[in-house]
Amino acid sequence: AHCMQCGQVLYRNRKSSLAKAGAFGITAFCLLILALWFPFISMDALGNKSSISVPGAIASLWEAGGTFIAVSMAVFVIILPLMMIVCLLYLCLPLMHGKTLPFAPQVMCWFQMFQPWVMVEVFFLGAMISLLKLVHLADINLGVGFWSVAGLMFCLAGAVGGIDKVELWDRIELAKTRGNSA
Repeated sequence: AHCMQCGQVLYRNRKSSLAKAGAFGITAFCLLILALWFPFISMDALGNKSSISVPGAIASLWEAGGTFIAVSMAVFVIILPLMMIVCLLYLCLPLMHGKTLPFAPQVMCWFQMFQPWVMVEVFFLGAMISLLKLVHLADINLGVGFWSVAGLMFCLAGAVGGIDKVELWDRIELAKTRGNSA
């Protein structure tokens, strides 16, 4: 956008915003699947070996009577990040080809609504603090799930920070006016 009076640039879309957000979104989806599938940490304390995954931690909290924490962890660390990633991919992938899927404006609103409630970084920080306390008591091995959560945290930040929301809304409107629904 340029000023009508002097011609100065007032606003410029970020270069390849949708492609970067789509790439971060696909990577985040893959990392979330890995984080749910593989062990988060393995411990060996005096010959007692155990490992736990993110879903295993949720199940352990549930069984120990920490129902509220288990549900909160499931919602803020798994469900909402997954929904945010799906919304991001639902929007970005078709828009990269000049098309939009049905309900794109509503999905964009959901994406913006989910964003502040995704707590992967809070979970990761809590896990790091716990690991620092456990390292003196047991031999700790960080699993694929741990590194996947770390990567997921950065991919979500990259997707959200790198996407140009004004451009996204503009492209949704442009695709709707052209009638390019997929």
